[in-house]
Amino acid sequence: MKRFLSVFRNPLPRHSSFPLVLGFILFYTSACMTLEENPVSGNRRAFAYSWEQELQIGRDVDKDIVAQYGVYENEELSAYITELSEEVLQYSHLRRESTSPKFREAEFTFRVLNSDIVNAFALPGGYIYFTRGLLAHMNNEAQLAVVIGHEIGHVAARHASQRILEQQAGQLILVGGAIAGQELFGISAENVLNIGGMAAQLLFLSYSRDNERESDRLGVEYSAMAGFDASEGAAFFRTLQRLSQRAGGTLPNHLSSHPDPGDRERNMISLSEEYRQQGYEQTRKNERRYMEMINGIVLGQNPREGFARDGQFYHPELEFQYPVPSGWNVQNEARQVVLFDGEQQGISIFTFAGNASNAREAVEMFTSQEGINEESSSRADINGIPGHRAIASGTMQDGTELRFMVQGLEYGGNIFRFINYAEAGRFSNYEGQFTEIVSGFRQLTDREILDIQPTRIEIVTADRTGTFRSFLPDEMPMGLDHEQMAIINQLNLDDTVTRGQRLKIPR
Repeated sequence: MKRFLSVFRNPLPRHSSFPLVLGFILFYTSACMTLEENPVSGNRRAFAYSWEQELQIGRDVDKDIVAQYGVYENEELSAYITELSEEVLQYSHLRRESTSPKFREAEFTFRVLNSDIVNAFALPGGYIYFTRGLLAHMNNEAQLAVVIGHEIGHVAARHASQRILEQQAGQLILVGGAIAGQELFGISAENVLNIGGMAAQLLFLSYSRDNERESDRLGVEYSAMAGFDASEGAAFFRTLQRLSQRAGGTLPNHLSSHPDPGDRERNMISLSEEYRQQGYEQTRKNERRYMEMINGIVLGQNPREGFARDGQFYHPELEFQYPVPSGWNVQNEARQVVLFDGEQQGISIFTFAGNASNAREAVEMFTSQEGINEESSSRADINGIPGHRAIASGTMQDGTELRFMVQGLEYGGNIFRFINYAEAGRFSNYEGQFTEIVSGFRQLTDREILDIQPTRIEIVTADRTGTFRSFLPDEMPMGLDHEQMAIINQLNLDDTVTRGQRLKIPR
């Protein structure tokens, strides 16, 4: 626990239809077309939302994203990202004299999210997010400036409002689940459970290839006008391609709407050259400053916020552990931990229980929801920890019957809740594993695990010439390997590193 939507976004997979009782809410579109200005083209066209509505959507959903994923706690880095982003923003269509005042005066918010996913995304109205995983994979300001420009381009061209009108006008837009803790282009949607958190977030439909190409072009335009070497963006798309190949060799189907990373790499170089010929010198890379700013950033999963090992999920900060059934997967998010079997039929969600004051109330807050029928309820302490348990049933919107085992716990000054569920006809197949999970919850006492610390990037200057491999430790930290570090450095393991070259090394 404590762990979206653009260049870089995945849609919900097949379990996105799980019901309202799991924290999903419905957001109604205005269902009416509005004719407004497109700041990029200057022309009027049809959008699903007015600009004022887009601003409000951004404000509302930003709160949910921050609650769900958490902001990376590094004020200096956050200020740096905002400063750089605001600079690129000044060269966008949203800040040009020919643009309507309502666009020029719109405030933008830039955040670094505490996630190792390699991702960036934008909400309507000017809320733009970068994960610490994304920042770790970049080598200089020029690369980041292109991505910043790309995300600003989505906002300026109002792509989300366009796509919703094209595909969802007059229908319900689901607000709920999020991206699993996987790398960009890293896993097929069929193999990931993206269950919604208790804090909702707006899930926009994926952008079209034309939308992505336009934002690529705008990312080059805005960063080149700001003086950055936009051709550096190609190196980052090369990194994305390597992440894709590492995950299985081809672009996953759920990202088939995105242009191929190799094509984007080539286009980035040619677009940069076009702007160079127009007089934009593009001399800024600022590798040293960028490396200084990401020095010490958490790399990969932060084990202090929870991790799975040897059939147990451990949380050093909150000092608890509980079993992970054999063959089950773990998805660790900011406010919840999701366990699911290989077929994604048995689900266990562990989360904070909102405003509940005790274990029984935590259970009743769930079972009292409309559409949930409580079948039994009783006190159920676990390993000396005060608890309460209920069995309940409910019906999904598509008519599927679900059965639940809900367990509340009072531990460490917090109220927690397990929501374990499966289709009613399969529940008996998973009841033993649900009981194993819940009954195994206990205090974490292993001092080695309690004291575990995250791996961080250390920026070092090569003191000799040698292969990149020779600068890496033989034994890598938990969850990392040599090839990952090569990708993060935009190098191959056997590439020659020269004396004085800056490297990102795990510490």
